[in-house]
Amino acid sequence: MPSPIVTKKKPSAEGRRNLRNGLLFASPWLLNLVVFIAYPIAASLYYSLCTYDTLRPPRWVGLENYRILFTEDPLFWTSLWNTLYMVALGLPIGMVISLSIALLMNQKLKGMAFYRTVFYLPSITPVVATSILWMWLLNPEVGQVNRLLAQFGIQGPGWLTAPEWAKPALILMGLWAAGGSMVIYLAGLQDVPQQLYEAASLDGASSLTQFRHVTLPMLSPVILFNLIMGLIGGFQYFTQAYVISKGSGGPQDSTLFFALQLFNAAFLDFRMGYSCAMAWVLFLLTLVCALAVFRSSARWVYYGGEAR
Repeated sequence: MPSPIVTKKKPSAEGRRNLRNGLLFASPWLLNLVVFIAYPIAASLYYSLCTYDTLRPPRWVGLENYRILFTEDPLFWTSLWNTLYMVALGLPIGMVISLSIALLMNQKLKGMAFYRTVFYLPSITPVVATSILWMWLLNPEVGQVNRLLAQFGIQGPGWLTAPEWAKPALILMGLWAAGGSMVIYLAGLQDVPQQLYEAASLDGASSLTQFRHVTLPMLSPVILFNLIMGLIGGFQYFTQAYVISKGSGGPQDSTLFFALQLFNAAFLDFRMGYSCAMAWVLFLLTLVCALAVFRSSARWVYYGGEAR
């Protein structure tokens, strides 16, 4: 039996008009995508393979920037280590503190809305302003933190002047803005079905057991979201270190993070091609870590009580 002949129906005048109107309405977004996203990405990849200082035309050098980056630049490894330190240590501490505050703010007590607002406000305060504030608070001579420690007979360290204390000081500063993640955790906590807690209580489960077997599994999608966002933000850590060290990354390069070194290479040394290579290394490193987290999430993230 011969197969039927399928003829393509030509679009009507109304269909062509709708397509044209749709493209016209979407054209601002498409223009933004091409000009401000797609082109800069492609240009940065090209410049990473060139010697380019913005004053002279780029000159193709292939993978030379990457070779210098990995074999001849000690500041690359220093900045990478400082960044990994903040991600590996600062991110878990921040997540634990945010979740702890959210658990406290989830209590049904009078005036809780006021306390939630108080904890959230620091997260929307400009980062430059809070960095300057913490520079005063952590001043080793006149700062209020060391004065408070002195009341207990503890001699406070040189928070931002000693290399061994500079990164812990920045982690402490980051806890000031834990309210941003706290709000997300709080929303997740309020979405946990109360029937699960009631069933667990009937089975004799303690508060700690309920937290481990009910709260954490039901909150795991929120934890995954905050982990990914914190991971991306940790690898791009810049503003606080720039303000506190005035761009130098001191003391002794202890606050020279990857994004700060990239900024210095691009806008102080005018090594645009080299900084583009650094940017692509940062992108690939962030991508690999994010993919590793997503891959592992199948074992610990639950949606509706079922594993992914």
